[in-house]
Amino acid sequence: MKHKKLALTLGALIIAALVLLFSCRKINEATTLGGDLIPVVDNIYTFDTSLDVFAYNDTFSIANDTTRYDNSFTHFLGQINNDPFFGKTDAKLFLELKPPSFKYTFSDVADSLHLDSVVLILQYVQTFGDTIPDQTVNVYEIPQNSDFGDTTYTIRQSNYPKGALLGSRSFSPIVLNDSVKAYKDTTVNQLRIRLSDAFGQRLLNYDTLTSGGGNGAYVSDSAFRSHFKGFALESVSGNAIMGFDLLGANTKLAIYYKDDNGDSPVEKWDTTVAYFTFQPNGYSFSANYMERDYTNTPVAATAGGAEPDDVIYIQNTPGTFATIKIPDLPNLSNRIVHRAELIMEQIYDVSDTLFPPAKLYLDAYDSSVPAFRAIPYDLSIDASGNTNLSSFGVNPLNKQDSAGHNVKTWRFNITRYVQHVVNDTEPAYDLRLSSPLYYRELYRPGPVGSTSTFANIFVNDAIGNGRVRLAGGKPVNGAQRMRLRIVYSKI
Repeated sequence: MKHKKLALTLGALIIAALVLLFSCRKINEATTLGGDLIPVVDNIYTFDTSLDVFAYNDTFSIANDTTRYDNSFTHFLGQINNDPFFGKTDAKLFLELKPPSFKYTFSDVADSLHLDSVVLILQYVQTFGDTIPDQTVNVYEIPQNSDFGDTTYTIRQSNYPKGALLGSRSFSPIVLNDSVKAYKDTTVNQLRIRLSDAFGQRLLNYDTLTSGGGNGAYVSDSAFRSHFKGFALESVSGNAIMGFDLLGANTKLAIYYKDDNGDSPVEKWDTTVAYFTFQPNGYSFSANYMERDYTNTPVAATAGGAEPDDVIYIQNTPGTFATIKIPDLPNLSNRIVHRAELIMEQIYDVSDTLFPPAKLYLDAYDSSVPAFRAIPYDLSIDASGNTNLSSFGVNPLNKQDSAGHNVKTWRFNITRYVQHVVNDTEPAYDLRLSSPLYYRELYRPGPVGSTSTFANIFVNDAIGNGRVRLAGGKPVNGAQRMRLRIVYSKI
């Protein structure tokens, strides 16, 4: 009898342990943000609740988008003409390529040089959009009366004028990672555009040592800029934007020419190549202009409305954002907040395979300043300027929606901020959801009243690359909706 009771007791303990383990796994898997452990929701000591969220679509204007682009970022070129939700994108590229040094010369006897060809080469990085439809890229000379290189503009303003057409190429972006074989240059990931022979000959004629007629274009950097301002590139077709690395070894102007060796037979002429490259540290100037056109799109139809939106449209810089309000948050009674997650899910569409999302970011609007600030307590910056963006929740997680489609979900960890709100030690802000390259915004490591400073917070690696549709506060496709989930204990 004793053995029977002992067996029943052990069995009950094992079953209880399994139930507890399953419950722990269930709650921890549902709130995975860096693997933090939180108590089991047993509705005796620990509870959970979801607060309604209201989200409002809007777009960044030129006035409130102050993004400036450094030459170390990927620069985009191309056109998107058929995004069913976000309309059109036009990306233009402007850059200078220069000799490796000044005073520069091709040869001691400039009039012995004979041009073969001149080719503009850009180091390819990635394509955002459809890689199949042709892009036709035109290369122009930037006019001398342009202020390109004399000042800097934001990505919404850097649309410099174009002068003479120097060359053009039509191609499908899918070929850009093919192997290329050229004189002294066999590699992959190149966009090569042959420019006019007249332009190439002009560069040869600029040689500073031309006897009697030299115009001194290669004497100095300023002299060269006074003769050639730079290149303006634009696409006139396609459904993608292509990214290029200006600082890469394969971004260059290749000038192929022969030296006649004092009028020796043609078959003995020496073939060689000179490279003009992008010179960093301020010696070469670049600009990336990007324009969005939302005409006749759902973005245009919902942006700036007074009513909350069921579908939220977030597009990478320069793009869109959503204002998020949680009206019941200030009314929560004091409690111990174990986890507070702002949860949002992607709404599937077949076009997402061509236009996938980027990282999302959440910050707060402080009307007392007024300015945007990083989420207090939950977004942290260490002494070296490193942020906890990953554990904060900017990276999407993979899941399946009710129809079995693979979609992305975001869970922003705003636990400490919510705890301070329910403690009445922090105001409940309106929040902003977006997909920026970076923000320069207020950061306050301490409580209300402590000093705030402006900090640069870099979220994505480039502009233009990413967009997503999210379920708003009203359920979409069954269970999908944006919400604030709180796991808590009563005091």
